[in-house]
Amino acid sequence: MRFVEVDLFGVYVAPISLMMVAAWVVTIASRRMASRFGLLRYVWHPALFVFAVYIILLSSIVLVAHGDLHVGY
Repeated sequence: MRFVEVDLFGVYVAPISLMMVAAWVVTIASRRMASRFGLLRYVWHPALFVFAVYIILLSSIVLVAHGDLHVGY
């Protein structure tokens, strides 16, 4: 699959920017849930942990969108 530009209200945007926004929204929701249940107290550096979760989510979204999840060759 090729990543093509997305027409958003007449402006062409790169597909990675939409994926970044989607990963950011999921990260914000998961951060709020983790802070509500007090899970961020057990993390050494909460900002670094949240950034790592964002990167993991973004890379997962890109891999799923590309269809490049081969289990074996």
